[in-house]
Amino acid sequence: MTAARQQRKSGALAVLAAIGLFWLAGPAPPAGWASTTERIVVDPNRGLALAGFDPVAYFTEGKPVMGVEQFEYEFAGAVWRFQNQGNRAAFAANPDVYTPVFGGHDPVGVARGVARAGHPEIWTIYNEHLYLFYSAEARQTFVSEAERTAAAAERMWPTVMRTLSP
Repeated sequence: MTAARQQRKSGALAVLAAIGLFWLAGPAPPAGWASTTERIVVDPNRGLALAGFDPVAYFTEGKPVMGVEQFEYEFAGAVWRFQNQGNRAAFAANPDVYTPVFGGHDPVGVARGVARAGHPEIWTIYNEHLYLFYSAEARQTFVSEAERTAAAAERMWPTVMRTLSP
């Protein structure tokens, strides 16, 4: 192998290593997370929305709380889990209040025309709606310019949605 070719090869390996470290530095997604080909982000192995976290708890407890199998509800092609019967009943009565905006896709990605699964532990409530984010950096971007980013995502959502399965 020539010296120039060997240098290019080692440079390429360095770039791949840097990309790998970038991905490893982010938060670890839940096991099997997630399908971004659907309108609601789901665990492709179990069909769970929010990786099993209770969507109502974000509003009532101000944090993600794991739901339990005993309190499940099917909505929009996904299985939603809740920590108790009251939360399941609240969701069933008005799912649009508790369902993450853009089906759980990151609004920063949606604003850029990309469907990227939001992580249920990286979230915010803005204008009484739940938003999930791919990374802490995406959340910070959104929070710093929420009105502009939310409006851009709303404009792009119909285009992004056409790339997803019904």
